[in-house]
Amino acid sequence: MSSPHAAPSGDHGPDAAESTDRLVDEHTILQVVVGSRAFGLATAGSDTDRRGVYALPAAAFWPLTKPATHHEGPLPEQLRWEVERVCVLGLAANPNVLEVLHSPLVETCTPLGAELRDLAPAFLSRRVADTYLRYATAQFAKAQRGIERSGAPVWRHVMHLIRLLTAGGHLVRTGELVLDVGADRGRLLALKAGELPWAEVVRWREQLTDRLLAGLEHSPLPVEPDTDRVDRWLVSVRRRSVRGLA
Repeated sequence: MSSPHAAPSGDHGPDAAESTDRLVDEHTILQVVVGSRAFGLATAGSDTDRRGVYALPAAAFWPLTKPATHHEGPLPEQLRWEVERVCVLGLAANPNVLEVLHSPLVETCTPLGAELRDLAPAFLSRRVADTYLRYATAQFAKAQRGIERSGAPVWRHVMHLIRLLTAGGHLVRTGELVLDVGADRGRLLALKAGELPWAEVVRWREQLTDRLLAGLEHSPLPVEPDTDRVDRWLVSVRRRSVRGLA
């Protein structure tokens, strides 16, 4: 007999999938819209990218078979992470997770979700410079390989690396993560459409990289995230679930 608190697993079949969907829905504490709609880059054909966080009961972790750390669907472009995975990735300054914690487009937010949103500053540190730059560097290398192979990169990916460098630079300089691209919208959409010369894109990337690195010296961000605060909150979530208070 399956437990009412059984964790998402690798079970297959429509019944298992529906059961997992219900379980994750039941324990979702935060769901937001990210992607083009949060970035101010949406057009008529844009998808709605949903990302979220679910907090499984502590009992789900007691068996030998552990819960999945993330769950896709059932809606199109929907992905949710278990809360512990969110904490781990957030402390490592993962851009995707940080955007979830700062998205202004909130669809679901329980009291635990509100606590997590309030905890968002604890995840921020100067580590963002390294993670954002590593991601942008990897995407830029892929773009250059695309040019060598076919004469053109995947422009959508190039646009997002520029967008990320812009957001990362602002975060390093001000301590604030802003998702909306603001006045850069037109130029970024032109980039996505492949309308900018590659030499201009290269210069733009270099300028943003230089600004991000230059901002580190006087950044208001701490050198390291507040791991202890995040850890205490996560433990409290697990304890409250055991007591039936979460």
